[in-house]
Amino acid sequence: MKLNRTGSEQARIHWNELLERAHRGESTIITKRGKPYAAVVPVGDIEQADRAPRIASLRGTGSGLYGADPRATLRRLRGEWE
Repeated sequence: MKLNRTGSEQARIHWNELLERAHRGESTIITKRGKPYAAVVPVGDIEQADRAPRIASLRGTGSGLYGADPRATLRRLRGEWE
C-alpha cells in the first residue's frame, strides 16, 4: 500500500486527485499544522478492516490455555528462558 502525505490546504485544492489516488489503491494522510489530521483511503481498506476480528471478540478465547494455575505455568515458561 502506497502512503502519501499532504497538508490540508493542498488536499482542499487537489481533492479530486486525492480521490483518484484512493480509487487506484493509494492512501493519503492529510496533515494540519504538520500533524496527522485525517486520511483518504481506498474503500477496500475500510471494508477489509470491517471484516477483521475485533480484539474484544477474542476475549476469553485463551481460557484454560495455561491450565488450572496460570501463574505456575508462566513461572515455568519464564524459567525456560533464563
